[in-house]
Amino acid sequence: MNETAWKGSREGWLSSAYEALVDGGVDAVKILPLAKKLNVSRTSFYWFFTDREQLLEALLANWNAKNTSGIQGRCEAYAETIAEAMLNIMDCWLDSQIFDSQFEFAVRSWALQSPEVAAQVLEADEARLSALAAMFTKFGFSDLDAEVRARTVYLVQIGYISMNTREDIALRMRRIPSYVQIYTGDTPQRREMERFASRHSFILEPERDAAAGIRGANKEV
Repeated sequence: MNETAWKGSREGWLSSAYEALVDGGVDAVKILPLAKKLNVSRTSFYWFFTDREQLLEALLANWNAKNTSGIQGRCEAYAETIAEAMLNIMDCWLDSQIFDSQFEFAVRSWALQSPEVAAQVLEADEARLSALAAMFTKFGFSDLDAEVRARTVYLVQIGYISMNTREDIALRMRRIPSYVQIYTGDTPQRREMERFASRHSFILEPERDAAAGIRGANKEV
């Protein structure tokens, strides 16, 4: 085994730490168990991190870079209507490559034990809410309406995550048009829902879509 393989890699340590955090909470993120999982020596950890605290800081940085940036990116994505803009946001809740709900749950649980982490979570919340409010403002909502709608969207989803809610994709898709209408006052058009569903490898059905209130659901396309 060459020297590099024996040491492992920074990404390997972070990936293993992420899995430990998600599966067992922050107390499970310990150097020796991670080393055993990676099949490397404990001392190899120090090639990449000064101490456990630095590893935890890197985990938090990864969480913020993925989840906060994921929401901000979808807020800025092109949309012709506010309904389409909201569907862009909802990509986050269905695609863990954009927004990792398990990571979010683990970090928020960690924040209950650490004032320092809680402060970073609060900062991330503010950045995400600001991005959501800016999206509503762009579509003509007043500052107050934009703020309230942003908070409604965000706090509902954080509630989903905190309650560890599970929904199959068909049920979630059936509810999404109603969520969009409640959040924005606008009902998504069928073509908007088709594009959204396609991004998540889901096929819409006209009868079900009509019942869900999707505009144009009974029209031929």
